Amino acid sequence: MTQQIHGTVADGYEAVREEFAAFVAGERPDYEGQLCAHVHGRRVVDLWAGEGADGGSLYGVFSTTKGAAYLVVALLVQDGTLELDRKVTYYWPEFGAEGKGAVTLRELLAHRAGVVGLDAGFSRSELADERVVAERLADQRPFWRPGTAFGYHALVIGALAGEVVRRATGRTVQELFEERVRAPYGLDFRLGLPESLEPRFRDVQPMAPTPGQQAELDAAPTGPHTLTAIAFNTHAPDAGTLVEHANSRLVRAKGPASAGGVAAARGIAGMYAAAISEVDGRPPLLKPDTIAEVGQIHSVGHDLVTRTHNAFGVGFQAPAVTRYPFLGAGTFGHSGAGGSQGFADPRSGLAYGYTRRRCAFPGGAAAENERFVKAAHDAATRA
Repeated sequence: MTQQIHGTVADGYEAVREEFAAFVAGERPDYEGQLCAHVHGRRVVDLWAGEGADGGSLYGVFSTTKGAAYLVVALLVQDGTLELDRKVTYYWPEFGAEGKGAVTLRELLAHRAGVVGLDAGFSRSELADERVVAERLADQRPFWRPGTAFGYHALVIGALAGEVVRRATGRTVQELFEERVRAPYGLDFRLGLPESLEPRFRDVQPMAPTPGQQAELDAAPTGPHTLTAIAFNTHAPDAGTLVEHANSRLVRAKGPASAGGVAAARGIAGMYAAAISEVDGRPPLLKPDTIAEVGQIHSVGHDLVTRTHNAFGVGFQAPAVTRYPFLGAGTFGHSGAGGSQGFADPRSGLAYGYTRRRCAFPGGAAAENERFVKAAHDAATRA
């Protein structure tokens, strides 16, 4: 039975609904997901599908959470509270152990510090507690000479950046995001989900690969002592899985900034809209110089952790370089392991958010985003 599509699109954005409907019709009957887009601060796409779901359902969005943390950092840089070219040790002296003393905040955020994990790994409960993660990483020897290469600090960058924020302000990333971003705009994007909102959470469902996809996964080079294993903590005795991480009440309650956020597509798109556009009479959160800074490429090329071509700005991913080449230069955002995606394209004014309940193959931004993003961008640039 074909899934029913719910929600609305503005005039001129009908092609986005058509792409979403065509994708859902070809998916498993249990598909569940949301798609939202704003252009110049106005919501133009608000769609969802899935039995029992609605536009306000909340999903574990894995690394899409990082975008919220980086927005907080960008605001603090804009305020002058943080300086990108100061050494991390200016804010956090203990970080300088084991040859990390020269690492700047800019290098840290660009995934160039080499502190992607621990030799011994983290337990599941430790990964939920960013203070513990930061304390243990301060003593970790980097896995490459800082500044010479880059690799995705997948499960720890939120703790590293968050400790700098805490030392500089006395506040956590989660507190500042709530105060300066989420609450003022009423966003369905939480770094720490209150118990009262648990009924809106839709538990993450594991990937269900086809036989061909499973064979591809089985053939992928793996090993417990590789840089990839260390960065994704799969070498730890009590590692658990990413699905278990997202479905943990402890993780949802604490909202670790690397991969513990909970959001609806409306919340993701709304956050990026607020970053670059006037929304409901409020000026953009980021000034033009800050938007240009965070979207400027800082690391590009071979990622030592993911073993792929990758690109980062000031923390944020650069999706126009790696995934959607039709987007404007300076586009910044972040995807999540389950398939979610969020970004802002300052040149077209497009702010985009996507969530899905079942993890997509092979991980990261789900493949269907390309057709949705293309349709939304085409409509935005015609408007």
